[in-house]
Amino acid sequence: MTIPAPAEQTANTRSVRTRCCIVGGGPAGMMLGLLLARGAVPVLVLEKHADFLRDFRGDTVHPSTLDVLRQIGLLDAFLALPHRKERTIAARFADGDLTLGDFRGMRPFDYLALVPQWDFLDLLADAGRALPRFSLAMRAEATTLRRDAQGRVTGVVAKDAHGEFAIDADLVVACDGRGSRMRDCAGLPVDTFGAPMDVLWFRLPRAASDPDQTQGIPARGRMLVMLDRDDYWQCAYLIRKGSGEALRARPIDAFRELVAPLLPFDGARMQSLPDWNAVKTLEVRVDRLRRWHLPGLLLVGDAAHAMSPIGGVGINLAIQDAVAAANLVGPALRGDGVIDEALLARVQARRMWPTRAVQAVQRIVQERLITRLLDATPGGLLRAPWLLRRLVRLRAFRRIPARLFGYGLRRERVRFGPTSG
Repeated sequence: MTIPAPAEQTANTRSVRTRCCIVGGGPAGMMLGLLLARGAVPVLVLEKHADFLRDFRGDTVHPSTLDVLRQIGLLDAFLALPHRKERTIAARFADGDLTLGDFRGMRPFDYLALVPQWDFLDLLADAGRALPRFSLAMRAEATTLRRDAQGRVTGVVAKDAHGEFAIDADLVVACDGRGSRMRDCAGLPVDTFGAPMDVLWFRLPRAASDPDQTQGIPARGRMLVMLDRDDYWQCAYLIRKGSGEALRARPIDAFRELVAPLLPFDGARMQSLPDWNAVKTLEVRVDRLRRWHLPGLLLVGDAAHAMSPIGGVGINLAIQDAVAAANLVGPALRGDGVIDEALLARVQARRMWPTRAVQAVQRIVQERLITRLLDATPGGLLRAPWLLRRLVRLRAFRRIPARLFGYGLRRERVRFGPTSG
């Protein structure tokens, strides 16, 4: 599908027609577009940026997503991307390291993969472009919903380098993230649960002598998470909610001094951060729509439920939402009739329970651990609790977070595709 250029305008209005318009080219949007197009559904994905090259996005691809890639024949291509396999997740305490999550021995995948999100999205985009029913419009931003006289969503108004244009669609799927404009336009009620922290993301160079382990480092008044990316460390420093502006008002040396004592190597490496421009802020939100749909509109992924970074599950829940949506709505989209809102309600009904459960665990960790940690007087590394040190000796205990966050509570299998129906 080609978005008409201004010279092709009729009555000063550009317009296109598609069966399904997906707003947002993130993990949920790209996967849903690919799955629908594989099933011969005409799809147009709108992505407001010129490319996918944005740093410090969710980069953990969990076993549940690896299994989806296997089912659609993209696993080998994914594993050909630069990536790192993590089979254990550790925490560094003052009295030694503990393995808190253990994927070893789990099936069908005994690891999670760390891969830049832009490589993952490029992989899905390339697979989509090979299909005749898939269209991806980059630098095209949906600005509002279109509705008919009865209030049914009939498409979106979007803008690109040539100006504004209209998209007529039988179904709009909002996959435009935690700051979803489509959610705002829909006016759907949302339950906001809050979070005690925000996250400062930055990179540090990695040396060959560094620990070979992705790890969390809890200390009094602060916490650092370090993702091993082979040639660098992707670091997340947790701060109290809303305190980032005051911290950034101080010289970068103040931040270096806060982080340096937590590092498992010489803190002088913090000097590699030239200034505050090298540190990005993630405003943590945990919320959930009470209703994920209207006639002609479905919201999935972060647009329907913003997740805490705890467990790194945002991408993977979004992918599971996309698979469920394709399975349930795809057969109807393959036809030419109106999409019954009851089908959209079935997507929410299927995905609400795992969303609630994971958010409940995240909120417990936030309220009982993170809040206490960040409210403490700043000090050194914490000692591991006596009970925790004994529990992690049990593989069954170490597998609980791996199973919960890695595979999820309701794994979706791809059932809609070229050979279905």
